[in-house]
Amino acid sequence: MPSFLLRFAMCRPTHRSLWSGIALLLLMASNAAHAIPAYARQTGSACADCHAGAYGPQLTPYGMRFKLNGYTDTDGKGFKVPVSGQLTETHTAPARGNSTTNLTEGDLYLAGRLTDNLGGYVKIEADHTGHNTYNTKLSNVDLRFVAKELKMRGKDLTLGVSVNNSPGFQDPIAALPNAALIGPPGVTGTLLNPSSPNTLTDRVIGASVYGLYDSVWYGEVGTYKSLPTSQQDRLGYNINGDPGKLGDTGYFRFAYMKDLKRQFFSAGVVALTTKRQLPRSGPSDDLTDLGYDLTYQYLGNREHIVQASYVNIMERRHYGTRLLGPDGFVAPGRATVHDQTATLTYTFRQTYGVVLTHMLSTGPRDAVRYTPYGDPNATSNLITVFWAPFGKDDSYTTIANLKIAATWFRFTRFNGRYTNIFGAPPGALPTSAGDLNAFSVSASLAF
Repeated sequence: MPSFLLRFAMCRPTHRSLWSGIALLLLMASNAAHAIPAYARQTGSACADCHAGAYGPQLTPYGMRFKLNGYTDTDGKGFKVPVSGQLTETHTAPARGNSTTNLTEGDLYLAGRLTDNLGGYVKIEADHTGHNTYNTKLSNVDLRFVAKELKMRGKDLTLGVSVNNSPGFQDPIAALPNAALIGPPGVTGTLLNPSSPNTLTDRVIGASVYGLYDSVWYGEVGTYKSLPTSQQDRLGYNINGDPGKLGDTGYFRFAYMKDLKRQFFSAGVVALTTKRQLPRSGPSDDLTDLGYDLTYQYLGNREHIVQASYVNIMERRHYGTRLLGPDGFVAPGRATVHDQTATLTYTFRQTYGVVLTHMLSTGPRDAVRYTPYGDPNATSNLITVFWAPFGKDDSYTTIANLKIAATWFRFTRFNGRYTNIFGAPPGALPTSAGDLNAFSVSASLAF
């Protein structure tokens, strides 16, 4: 998700720019991760076999195994073209500003099996930027080499390598922010949060080695480096969002996953540490993310599906330089920030669903880094209802889908306040947290 709110707070663009950012946030929140029809054609399985809702995003244990196996499972009936597309039309009504209706996104997916041991997922995304113009960019990438059907001490073992551009996107449980493609928006945020200012998402490249032992123990270790700003520009990203230069970067993931057939449970921990120069010619900040996540999924007979997940990520910061405020005040040299996301999803017959998400971004008081009040805390919610009629064994088609969703995005706090959140002077029109709210209706077609 774009860090549009930070740019608004610091650069004070027009309200139209802010609402355009909210529209993009709503689009990503309601249509973030999808069932890819190319996978359904490759495996001979319906989209609903891999996803709790026929259009996604939540993965079933079957879908998790497909991802762990490097997207290489097949029905054995010959080569399938690993290409899919998606079109999304969205009507957005912000609390302040004009309503809009646009073809907001067009996507091309290169996704599927290349060999028995090699497969992947690549998304090329074209986003509406206004005035009938679109920006095309390379979005999520996850290329895998996997060795399957191994044994260790008589237990099943899967080993693989993932090359990807968003730490956590490759995670099979899909609860981490970059895998769920949703995280708390605000003026501060962790490295693992796609809504953070100068996020790492899609602007880095890395590789990790992972393993699944006895179908329950998952471990992964890897490293990342940021793409040069020239490369980010060629890939469709504004260099103002550059995550900076990364050094000594390490990624670690460990999780316990238990498939109980009608239920699924997982508990995991994640860590990401790096030295970051932002700007690239400046001193290095030492940043360490430490987090944990819990997921429970009730599948039953697939008529009523309930999933609950909670992710809590803490980031410890040791700044490489001290900042001075206008009154000679020195900013703290160390800080700890938190991102928390709790999501509850109910799906009926893998067709109708409702998603409730509560997001919290918090940090210490810092009058220099977080103007105008020195309080970076933000609280927001997403409420989505959706209908996905296809992608099931008994539907009109199993290898294409339609999703119609209504999403309400709301803030209850921003910059630590509900009223006058950007510190408008007397006589100027203030902005309240509720003014950032927006409602959208979207229709997405995947084929």
